[in-house]
Amino acid sequence: MKIQEILEQLKMLSNEKMIAHNKKFGAGDNQFGVKMGDIRALAKKIKTNHELALELWDTENVDARFLATLLIDPKKITKEEINRLVKSEKFPHVADWLYTNVIKPYPDNEALRIEWMQTKDIMQARAGWSLTSGAVVRNPDILDLPALLDRIESEMPKAAPEVQWTMNNTLANIGINHPQYRERALSIGEKLGIYRDYPVSKGCTSPFAPIWINEMVSRQK
Repeated sequence: MKIQEILEQLKMLSNEKMIAHNKKFGAGDNQFGVKMGDIRALAKKIKTNHELALELWDTENVDARFLATLLIDPKKITKEEINRLVKSEKFPHVADWLYTNVIKPYPDNEALRIEWMQTKDIMQARAGWSLTSGAVVRNPDILDLPALLDRIESEMPKAAPEVQWTMNNTLANIGINHPQYRERALSIGEKLGIYRDYPVSKGCTSPFAPIWINEMVSRQK
């Protein structure tokens, strides 16, 4: 399947409500507004195609980039390509798909994490904190958790909103998964107050770290 044919198929799947939804969360005008299920179905039809995926990414179309994250081969992509892709995408929802489908399964993502935890690029930093949040849960022995809490306490108030979100995930995961640091994580969350008044739908848990931590810990009992 050629790139123009794929773009035509995406265009045929356009949905006005999805366009509005994407724009609400920061997407630009270069999109068709395709539902996530339709994108996944198309990816299943095309199957992994690394070169085609990079071509789709370079169109800068939101839906093409969603699709590209499902077609990229994480074992084939280079570190340079990942850095380029991460830095070029500002829409958080596409960035999250890139993280889940490409960065997380990338064989040497620890090297990326170390690099991105020291970068000034907002989207690389966002991804770096996502990897760190995951390591807090799955591989905490590689981390200095007290030092991470120090960084969060000092840096999170002034961080870009994109980075605040994944820093907050890290803070919450420390509090949820490491009882010895729970009180400090709760204290930092209360002190910073970030997401305290964040609107949430009925039945959903607030991203405000103290609420999130206490809710998840209560479910463990």
